[in-house]
Amino acid sequence: MSKARKLRDLIHAPEILVLPGVFDGFSARLVAASGFAAGFISGAGISEAGLGWADQGVMGLEENLRACRAFAACCDLPLLADGDTGYGNAVNVHFTMRAFEQAGLAGLMIEDQVWPKRCGHMKGKEVISVEEGAEKIRAAADARIDPDMVIMARTDALATHGIAEAIRRLNMYAEAGADLLFADAVLTTEHIATVTRGVSKPVCVNMGFGIRRRSTTPLLSARQLQDLGVAVVIYPRLLTAAAVKGMKNAMAALGESLRSGEVVDRPDLLVSFEELNALVGMPELEAIEQRYLTPEQHRRKYEGATHEAKH
Repeated sequence: MSKARKLRDLIHAPEILVLPGVFDGFSARLVAASGFAAGFISGAGISEAGLGWADQGVMGLEENLRACRAFAACCDLPLLADGDTGYGNAVNVHFTMRAFEQAGLAGLMIEDQVWPKRCGHMKGKEVISVEEGAEKIRAAADARIDPDMVIMARTDALATHGIAEAIRRLNMYAEAGADLLFADAVLTTEHIATVTRGVSKPVCVNMGFGIRRRSTTPLLSARQLQDLGVAVVIYPRLLTAAAVKGMKNAMAALGESLRSGEVVDRPDLLVSFEELNALVGMPELEAIEQRYLTPEQHRRKYEGATHEAKH
């Protein structure tokens, strides 16, 4: 079964599909190792962690695609990528869709913001016309080689035009070929329920940080969202925010050592060297190497080093 087919089946399963946000190789492998069935690639996360700039259209297609290709290659998870606006008009969307499918992604999100776009929870958003948005989704659907490749259509119209227009747009995007519908930055639980009732295809909701409240979308559990009829929940900010917090804690501990002149040993703040290597595929790499080393190479690289270490 293809990754796209797996993702499609998970979307239509009775249980809500939980997609933690992936933004680098560590997070892709952690999501897989934690037992999740699939993941959502955070475009904001790639921009912030990879480029050091906020999600305001600084990152382009090639930077996004390069990162997503690597994530898809390093784990077996079906991954839903963030295609921003498709980086242009419907013609650009055609080639964007082809590129992400050929890179091994299971699905792609296309949104209806004006480029340069910005994070859906930031002020200053603008949206294109619903007609242009629908044609972009149609272009994405027509560009698919594998009909199972999932298209998630996102609208940011709720902030600019209200919930009725957001629902109208999502239904038009569904008619144009979208498989999964997403109204970003919904402000209340009632809005989530209204969107779910008002659209014709499965709904995705963005829960951002997942375990921390924010000033926009209310914080709800996956079970609560499922009870509202939501099919998919994404947590694009969970692991990026956790990574920043973890790095800040580690830097603070290092600062303590520098100020005091004493050794600070904090295994509670850092994984071990062995755990880090295991996460990023060292056992697999070693197994491949052992398969092809000649006896002489093995003795020189490993047995000689062991002999010297003993003396």
